[in-house]
Amino acid sequence: MSVENESQFEGLKAIGQIVANCLVTMRAAAEVGMTTAELDHIGESYLQHHGALSAPRSVYDFPGATCISVEFAGVHGVPGSQVLQAGHLINIDVSAQKNGFFADTGGSFVLGRGTSIKENLCLSTKRALSLALKHVSDGRELSEMGRQVEKHARRSGLTVVRNVGGHGVGRNLHESPEFIANFYQKNERRRFKQNQVVAIEPILSTGAQILEEMDDGWTLYHPRHYTAQFEHTVMVTKGRPVILTQPTISAS
Repeated sequence: MSVENESQFEGLKAIGQIVANCLVTMRAAAEVGMTTAELDHIGESYLQHHGALSAPRSVYDFPGATCISVEFAGVHGVPGSQVLQAGHLINIDVSAQKNGFFADTGGSFVLGRGTSIKENLCLSTKRALSLALKHVSDGRELSEMGRQVEKHARRSGLTVVRNVGGHGVGRNLHESPEFIANFYQKNERRRFKQNQVVAIEPILSTGAQILEEMDDGWTLYHPRHYTAQFEHTVMVTKGRPVILTQPTISAS
């Protein structure tokens, strides 16, 4: 969507803060011995308490309120009976709607102390998001943002996952512009536009370029390589984008 007035901006900012704070809450609550279903319940309770609806569940009938992907599961992981263990790589994606506005955020982390491979992956992917946002402004080509993320991944000894990317968001969970790639596409001519609302989400891996679908019909994974994701919903401006999913709480 394109923000047309202050009321729309405030609506997006409100749901953006809810999903951002939900992500902080879930990450702080994650502990060894907890199942992903229990962690998801914490997220769902937070959303409900703040008057928000889970977007994947309400829009796509996803079997969970949030997406929780563990170890070789990269994105869209279904919460269930999997027990979290020390050193697990965890990716949480929270998207929700309230009063007709949607926002989407996410982040990856290692539970407790992890291997240097996992830690580097998370740190490099978080840096990729910061780098990507520097190239999101009115009139700039989407392909240039993708080029910069791809260069960063290569310098970090990582790969870009090519079959998942960013997207427009705002009045729906997924809308125009569809599939904002985190790699360079020479035929990509679209440009970011003033007041446009987009979800920017670099997804990097220790070697995967394509994630495969698991038998549950939702989870995307790679059998040998780890994947990390960081995501913000932002509004495009002539300068730096306005981050709508900036948390207002910190982990206790």
